[in-house]
Amino acid sequence: MNTAKLITGADFTGQLIYPSDPAFEEARVGRVFNGRRPDRIPAAVLLAATEDDVALGVRLAAQEGWSVSVRSGGHSWAVWSVRNGTLLIDLGLLQEMGYDEESQIAWANPAVQGGAVLSPYLESKGRFFSGGHCPSVGIGGFLLQGGQGWCQRGWGWAAEAVVAIDMVTADGELIRADATENEDLYWAARGAGPTFPGIVTRFHIQTKPLFKHLARTIQIYRLEDFTDLMTWLYTVHADISPNVEIVVVTKTMEPDENGQVHRRLVLSGVALTDSPEEAAKALEPFNHNPILDRALTVEHAAASTLREQRAEQEEQNPEHARYLVDNIWVGGDPAEVIERIKPLFVDLPSEQAFTIWFSNGIMRPLPDMAFSMQSEAYVASYMVYDDAAKDEEYRALLDRHMEYAQPVTVGQYLGDSDHSHRQVKFMADENYARLQQIISRRDPNGRFVRYLANDPDTLNQHHWEARVSAS
Repeated sequence: MNTAKLITGADFTGQLIYPSDPAFEEARVGRVFNGRRPDRIPAAVLLAATEDDVALGVRLAAQEGWSVSVRSGGHSWAVWSVRNGTLLIDLGLLQEMGYDEESQIAWANPAVQGGAVLSPYLESKGRFFSGGHCPSVGIGGFLLQGGQGWCQRGWGWAAEAVVAIDMVTADGELIRADATENEDLYWAARGAGPTFPGIVTRFHIQTKPLFKHLARTIQIYRLEDFTDLMTWLYTVHADISPNVEIVVVTKTMEPDENGQVHRRLVLSGVALTDSPEEAAKALEPFNHNPILDRALTVEHAAASTLREQRAEQEEQNPEHARYLVDNIWVGGDPAEVIERIKPLFVDLPSEQAFTIWFSNGIMRPLPDMAFSMQSEAYVASYMVYDDAAKDEEYRALLDRHMEYAQPVTVGQYLGDSDHSHRQVKFMADENYARLQQIISRRDPNGRFVRYLANDPDTLNQHHWEARVSAS
């Protein structure tokens, strides 16, 4: 690499912003979704306007002795992109996408929003890609972490649809990685998350035909019905059609006719099919719920659209609210699982907070990629609030509930994790070891930051087990 010519801000099409510049604070956290912002200070922020800017930025970091962090959509709850003393390369200005009719492969920059932008674009062409549920999630971090998208239990992780990436290496070179070229980086790009040894500038995604009909069944129950509802679900969810997404969420409902606000359990089955008849058949098992007579509301196989579903997700995930989020893959005896996760559903102090149980019961085998941690069900809790004075209280409560669930905790999904606070296993041991070898080979000088972790030496271990090993 020739670094004889010193790189300066004038060399970029985009903008290089330093802490002394008036625009720095906006550049540092303005695109961060979580209103609970970190106080970490990068050495500079590069608002990249082209792929060449990204490559030049990596070379500038080498020139200055900085590590590089990357922001695509800004949805990381722990705000992994904002690190002390790094060059933060923000990809928000890169908003291009395209679609090839012959190969049916779409491509898009990492900051392109999967639900709000890419999905409608593909729908107009009769195609579909299982992007994130929250519409404003950029595809970058989402895909690098595996991609828990629409109907994942039956159709697979979104990262499985990635057929190639264009990326900038630690040497500041733009290359392609796929199943035949730079295969190691292609393997790592599907699950490595924020420790990926490079910067993806373009994802190439295999799309699928757009389903013709979306229908949803909803049953709403009181909190005291949690155990019975979940006991039944555990007996049937693995056998329900792979075209159905199954979720239980606890959330605060709109005031009733008396003006009273209640927290309820909402069982939702979303069928992505080609006809009302096919959807009704796929959702039929929900009609045999043995506690159906206790439901406060029942809506069966009602027609809906992706647009309506996205609007609901957006309402439930308000931008710039304060978020504390944690998650677990759970497994073991269903009765114990249900008992151990129950507090996460019935004891939430914030009115906006919600917890989801997400079925993965079909347990499809995973392809050979870095992403390798899953179980038959996923539980994630989202503390959503506005008062900063509640930070410690809500964190302590969430920690207590997660500690109670440790006996049934299999692992964690990177997308909803914060390893700077609580470290849980997120990758199979052999995959994690392979990833470290790729990083050592591709980024030997540590140009790119690694996972933001409280204890980097015990990453990919349950923190309660790591403490025992250390003692």
